[in-house]
Amino acid sequence: MTAQVSSFQFPVSESGERLDVFLTRQMPDWSRSQIQRLIRSGFVKVGERPARKGGEAVEAGEVISVRAEREELRAAPEDLPLRIVYEDEDLLVVDKPAGMAVHVGAGLHSGTLVNALLHHVRALSSVGGEFRPGIVHRLDKMTSGLVLVAKTDEVHRRLAEQFKARAVHKTYVALVHGRVQGAEGKIARPVGRDPARRVRMKAGGLHPREAVTRYRVVRRFEGFTLLEVHPETGRTHQIRVHLAALGHPIVGDTTYGAPGRLRMGGREEATLGRTFLHAVGLELEHPCSGQNVRFETPLPAELASLLDSLPRP
Repeated sequence: MTAQVSSFQFPVSESGERLDVFLTRQMPDWSRSQIQRLIRSGFVKVGERPARKGGEAVEAGEVISVRAEREELRAAPEDLPLRIVYEDEDLLVVDKPAGMAVHVGAGLHSGTLVNALLHHVRALSSVGGEFRPGIVHRLDKMTSGLVLVAKTDEVHRRLAEQFKARAVHKTYVALVHGRVQGAEGKIARPVGRDPARRVRMKAGGLHPREAVTRYRVVRRFEGFTLLEVHPETGRTHQIRVHLAALGHPIVGDTTYGAPGRLRMGGREEATLGRTFLHAVGLELEHPCSGQNVRFETPLPAELASLLDSLPRP
């Protein structure tokens, strides 16, 4: 375990605010529930006294000190199924299944894509740190599809430069609720942390950053629309947030407002146990050869099966 002590002075403008709300804003890598556990465990002080509870009001000028402990995170190799779409001496492209996290994190030490990669590959880039070896970009746990993996630090840096320059073109397929108007569109709304639920993002939100998503309609169903989606930026949960803000949440994405039941013609059933969001294509310049390369992967069986069961309008 590693411990870090941080101190914050409560500003006049926020006098009387809840302690846990204030600390969640000051410590964006920690959720509100994690902050509350720190308070209950005696790791938070208001002045010289231990904090009593997360809901206590704090007065202007008081100094809040936090002793935050977290486990050292290291990923270990695991013999897990790994679908490799492409591999050479510089990089891999893998098709990540829904339900698999990309890398280890707090409370998650196994079963991730990184655990599987470490079993398969002798060496991965170290640029991302000890618990993200090789990982240049990520997909959400319940999103499936193509992930690019770097084997060396130099390849990692070159790929990261392409992502920064928006030279990597990503294509997703998403099934959303409702009838999307028009044949195509562009959503340009900054995305930031949701102040009410810190595990979520929000159009606007705290410390918003530029986010642009383009989409086109592929097929219409009764009550649903199938979209091809091209994110021009790579913000956390960007596609999910943008489509929900458009009024068309992704099927299965109850975090962002999708209903828990699917109405299909005359029947109704529980929604998917994952989001209907799949990274089907990646196009980029190979970091070593300089050649333009494109990788594709088909829809997973559970998504293709749902499409087949949907009634046409």
